[in-house]
Amino acid sequence: MLNQTSVTEFLLLGLTDVKELRPLLFVVFLIIYFVNVTGNGAILMVVISDPKLHSPMYFFLGNLSCLDICYSTVTLPKMLENFISTHKAISFVACISQLHFFHFFGSTEAMLLGVMALDRFVAICKPLHYTVIMNHQRCTQMAGTVWVVGFFHALLHSIMTSNLNFCASNHIHHFFCDIKPLLELACGNTELNQWLLNTVTGTIAMGPFFLILLSYFYIIIYLLFKTHSCSMLHRALSTCASHFMVVILFYAPVLFTYIRPASGSSMDQDRIIAIMYTVVTPVLNPLIYTLRNKEVKRALIKKIGKKLTEGI
Repeated sequence: MLNQTSVTEFLLLGLTDVKELRPLLFVVFLIIYFVNVTGNGAILMVVISDPKLHSPMYFFLGNLSCLDICYSTVTLPKMLENFISTHKAISFVACISQLHFFHFFGSTEAMLLGVMALDRFVAICKPLHYTVIMNHQRCTQMAGTVWVVGFFHALLHSIMTSNLNFCASNHIHHFFCDIKPLLELACGNTELNQWLLNTVTGTIAMGPFFLILLSYFYIIIYLLFKTHSCSMLHRALSTCASHFMVVILFYAPVLFTYIRPASGSSMDQDRIIAIMYTVVTPVLNPLIYTLRNKEVKRALIKKIGKKLTEGI
């Protein structure tokens, strides 16, 4: 599969050519990565350990936290290494692997956000049937399905990209191996790859997005016409606010990046925008859910207090 290319490694040009900025950027992104792993790891820990959080909403939140850790880990360690190293090469196999796991975790998260919106719709609009519809078995099946679909979607990209001929430059104008920069370097026919990116990836991204919009549309209609209590309306909307903020943070940069055709002038913009959904969004998700969710906040404080007591 890999013998059709004369390129054995790529050079990741990274975020900046200014050497003086690299130590500062290294420290900044190292702190962000630490906060990301710590924050999402803490949410994952309390969701698993606290029986009060063993509900569908928190089960999916645990999956989201796991994905955010994995998503950043695909790109950030290599970026950090390149900030302090003069050798910015990544092997062909490592590049294709990075591409695979990036799209695996990214597409899985997109679909999971759609499932989380569906969960909120059932909880608010079908409260009496919620425990029956969103039972543990169905939640596990839904989560398992998005992980499996995400994996095979990414596998399509990695196989198709690895079969391209890279006989020109091996300089990638990005801080990680993504499809659009690699297609820029390919010297063969990339029409099928472009179709896969536009059609299949577009469907996997936009399908859940429209499901989210539809779910929230029905939730708003239901609350406006069926709910006559302002406190109940406020409580219902507040449970959706955290999820909706995460959706905006995730989809806004992703849609801006992938709906535009690849071009040399857009590559610099793509690198900056990619920081949003690979670095910033994963680190903001735990902050959004802990600051806006009393149950998660209470469980975290209880867990920290218990650890401190045990330490004393």
